[in-house]
Amino acid sequence: MRILDDLISSIKEDALVKGIYCCAHFTAVISRDCGLASTLVPAHSHHQKVRGVGNLTGGSALRLAEYAKSDNPLEASIGMATINSLIEVDESKCTTQNAFEILAKQGQGKRIAIVGHFPGIPRLRQVARELWVLEQHPRPGDLPSEMAGEILPQADVVGISGTTLTNHTLETLLELSRGKFIVLIGPTSPLSPVLFDHGISVVGGVKVVDPEKVIRTISEGATYPQIQGLRKLCLIRD
Repeated sequence: MRILDDLISSIKEDALVKGIYCCAHFTAVISRDCGLASTLVPAHSHHQKVRGVGNLTGGSALRLAEYAKSDNPLEASIGMATINSLIEVDESKCTTQNAFEILAKQGQGKRIAIVGHFPGIPRLRQVARELWVLEQHPRPGDLPSEMAGEILPQADVVGISGTTLTNHTLETLLELSRGKFIVLIGPTSPLSPVLFDHGISVVGGVKVVDPEKVIRTISEGATYPQIQGLRKLCLIRD
């Protein structure tokens, strides 16, 4: 889990945890800022407990960030949201360009592989020479994620869901994508240049600009397009 270790080590200051919100699709943690991550739950969620429940709010956010390494998917979701709440996003080095616009430009006439199913995929089909979508729960036209070892080495451009940080598959996927143009996509993706040291070319994530709107919408069951109070940003490697 070297990437998670590097992300946590890059955080300059600790903060108190002011709030933790585990909602149907997304988890938010408020500490220095508000951070988001997709909510992953265990297959038998009612049997797997979150450590420290009742005592996490008011505690150390850096300590809570260590939950990102947990084998309990819900704990890992809390940990990733905490990391995103602590990372200082330098917006002067970010662009508001959509991550899928970058993928489409870089993937024009090339082979594109996407890990995770996203709304922007139909657009990529229009420009790619060949497009593969790898998904843990495949839809029609998708390939099972178990085929990553076969598909990723064939691709020129690779898009990977930030949720792979939470389920601890990112490092394996990056190894399979070595030398490719790689974009990490989605609200779980930390807008941190640390990721460039691991072969990622672009990070397409979010900055929470209105925590109250974010908490209200995710607690009402919002899917990603429905979340209010976000600014989508891309951090691009020089």
